Amino acid sequence: MQKVLIIIHAAPYGSERCLSGLRLATALAGHDSKPEVKIFLMSDATIVGLPNQIDGATNGLQGMVETLLGYGVEIRSCRTCALARGLAELPLISGVTIGTLVDLAESTLAADKVITF
Repeated sequence: MQKVLIIIHAAPYGSERCLSGLRLATALAGHDSKPEVKIFLMSDATIVGLPNQIDGATNGLQGMVETLLGYGVEIRSCRTCALARGLAELPLISGVTIGTLVDLAESTLAADKVITF
């Protein structure tokens, strides 16, 4: 089984990079080959883990995250980045967890492919 790590550090609003990362993760997770997909949210992308955001999309950010979690995708939000933005103590979408750079390092070493957005 192929292992893919997607690191998203672009803000979910104002650019398409974050959305593109989530869309690629969804396509990979739903692919017939069933790769193991992990997402690590950094910098302003840590906002993606917060519930109840309305972005005008049919499914919204929360819906995309919940779809990914339903596929078994592990989604972690950088602890240091979340702390810097005052997000670390806020409730996250169920299934999204806080991760550390040690977690990111381990996932990077275990991955066959690492993609950043």
